Amino acid sequence: MSEVLSQSEIDALLNALNTGELDVKGIKDEKEEKKIKNYDFKIPNKFAKDQLRTLQMIHENFSRLLQTYLSGFLRALVQVEVESVDQLTYYEFSNSMPNPSTLGIVDFLPLKGSVLIEISQSISFSMIERVLGGTGDAFERTRGFTEIELTLIEKVFGQILNYLKDPWKNVIDLKPKLINIETNTQFAQIISPNETIALITLSLSIGATEGMMHICIPHLVIEPIISKLSTKFWFSGISKDITEGSIKHIEKRIETTLLPISVILGNCNLTVKDIINLQKGDVVHLNKSINNQMKILVGNKLKFYGTPGVIKNKLAVKVTKVEKKGDELNE
Repeated sequence: MSEVLSQSEIDALLNALNTGELDVKGIKDEKEEKKIKNYDFKIPNKFAKDQLRTLQMIHENFSRLLQTYLSGFLRALVQVEVESVDQLTYYEFSNSMPNPSTLGIVDFLPLKGSVLIEISQSISFSMIERVLGGTGDAFERTRGFTEIELTLIEKVFGQILNYLKDPWKNVIDLKPKLINIETNTQFAQIISPNETIALITLSLSIGATEGMMHICIPHLVIEPIISKLSTKFWFSGISKDITEGSIKHIEKRIETTLLPISVILGNCNLTVKDIINLQKGDVVHLNKSINNQMKILVGNKLKFYGTPGVIKNKLAVKVTKVEKKGDELNE
């Protein structure tokens, strides 16, 4: 939508044109100039916009669950929101992380590979202090964790991973497992620096303390299910409860469904010349006699055997045997 100018802006524009301060040709050339966006072919974009949008929707659900859990666990006002979902190289992500950091290396089962969950130091210390009965105010200086503090952080990470399962259930039955917690980014090299990752950034606030949570998902890890990261596929996974009435209705519709049934009287081999010369009244000898059982097909599947006959001057077939081979595949 074009911007609407006020009367004072219109007067200023006309005065600039009259005095020569503004060139009409220059404005036209600027409009005709094409906008060029740099693209690095050495590092191609592997995530489509639709896939990034699906990741955002998944983690918006995750942020709501995490906010509810942390509010009850820490007994404080907690807010969690998805800030952005971007794709970049792992080098760019690891290079931007402060040192020390709170990095959780997570095995993304049943997928092969690991993802990283990074929580800012201010949020980590705020959670620890709240668990230990403090006010939750962030520390002003950066330091490492003690053994007790690491144990508390591991407990929080374990709960965070539990709440990560449900938002992913429409894509995959996720069973994430915490492998280790690192505080040095140099010891968290899970993939090659040039590999593409999806970076989900969440903003967290615990009372007056604010910080970030980053979820780093390498493309190599979710490549087997990348086709499922579509909003169409994601919404198609939403199912309704099936009632007993709907089951009976489906059974009734199936029972009244019409299926073609055909009977194979027999087979024979004829040359093309014989087929061309067939005339009315000619007899074709089949490889079956009247006493042999004939195959009865439902659709194109063999389901019964029978013998030919006549009922009220009409050709008929009497079912003598049921073919049960293959039924175990349908049970």
